[in-house]
Amino acid sequence: QVQLVESGGGLVQAGGSLRLSCAASGDTFNSYSMGWFRQAPGMEREFVARISYPSGTSTYFSDSVKGRFTISRDNAKKTAYLQMNSLKPDDTAVYYCAAKQRQGFVAAAEVKYWGQGTQVTVSS
Repeated sequence: QVQLVESGGGLVQAGGSLRLSCAASGDTFNSYSMGWFRQAPGMEREFVARISYPSGTSTYFSDSVKGRFTISRDNAKKTAYLQMNSLKPDDTAVYYCAAKQRQGFVAAAEVKYWGQGTQVTVSS
């Protein structure tokens, strides 16, 4: 089992950057695929990015963020990161950290563990 706590959200102008962090507690962090989803008001929770276990050799991104966002992990710190650059107003949403042990995911229904979410607001 793992508990996830996000941080790093906030208000930023279009074109700016933010870095989200997802700190995990529990053991065997390096056996979890880690990722990020986001949910805007009135919208479904959508996949943003995922990084493979154990060492993050593979990363995956939605088309809407590809080339602007990067995902990374630090197993020693039990933390995953989402670096968001060239932010757009359409990126405004609550961002959720996601984890699943020894399996990948692309849909919210496949995720085993969620963080509480952190708000990202991009002003135009």
